[in-house]
Amino acid sequence: MKIHGKLVIIGGAVDKGSFTENSFDAKVENNLNFFEKGILKRIITESKHKENSRIEIITTASKIPREVGPEYARAFEYLNAKNVDVLYLEKREQAMEQEVLDRLRAADIVMFTGGDQLRLTSILGGTPFHDILLDKYRNEDFIYAGTSAGAAAASNNMIYQGSSHEALLKGEVKITSGLGLIDDVVIDTHFVQRGRIGRLFQAVVGNPKVLGIGLGEDTGLLITNNTNMEAIGSGLVIIVDGREIKDTNLTQVEIGQPISISHLVTHVMSQFDKFDLHTHKMSIHDSQYV
Repeated sequence: MKIHGKLVIIGGAVDKGSFTENSFDAKVENNLNFFEKGILKRIITESKHKENSRIEIITTASKIPREVGPEYARAFEYLNAKNVDVLYLEKREQAMEQEVLDRLRAADIVMFTGGDQLRLTSILGGTPFHDILLDKYRNEDFIYAGTSAGAAAASNNMIYQGSSHEALLKGEVKITSGLGLIDDVVIDTHFVQRGRIGRLFQAVVGNPKVLGIGLGEDTGLLITNNTNMEAIGSGLVIIVDGREIKDTNLTQVEIGQPISISHLVTHVMSQFDKFDLHTHKMSIHDSQYV
């Protein structure tokens, strides 16, 4: 099935800056991390109506939605977006209200902020809002954008817990169902700064059909037709492919014991590199062999 929507998943920002600072406009170059190094601009340019696209900021994952939402709205407006609003969804009942559903139907872009991805899925999962979101993504020229928790929740398999330093101990990484926009991948965020590669290794070794995607800070992926992935932003995307795993002790060790894995393939993507989810082939934008 052809997917008509686009998916933009972002690893989160190291130092997002703040529009609440009095000197923001005077020192905008020092606050560009908030723009995810051009990712927000790319979202606008990829959208149906560009600067006139209807953008809804969804703050459900955040514990401070009234602070986070307006800052993202101002970020988009700073990039000349002319039709931006914040949609506060803090209870499941709100995800069933007609006004909320009408706003989602009218949106060209939804931007899910960071926070707790389990909060996001537990509030929105299985609601009419979730159903409309999936339908728009599959059938319309529509963009689902998510940073941090909003990115982690986009896939069918979602990591929601697991310490970084103990991630390769059996049972440490907890996985549940996400929002289900894309299958056969699992996404982890704040990947480089928080050293989460072990979490992705364990997620993949448990089911090597699932491709692991680790998003660094100020870095993301633009995914079209749930197949073609392009790295965007300033940092790194780590791809963990378990299909060629030759051996592991996963089923032999007890909970809490270290996991061994033989022949786990990894790829490192940077800006403009591409990866095909059907063929599992990567193309490097500035390859030294071309």
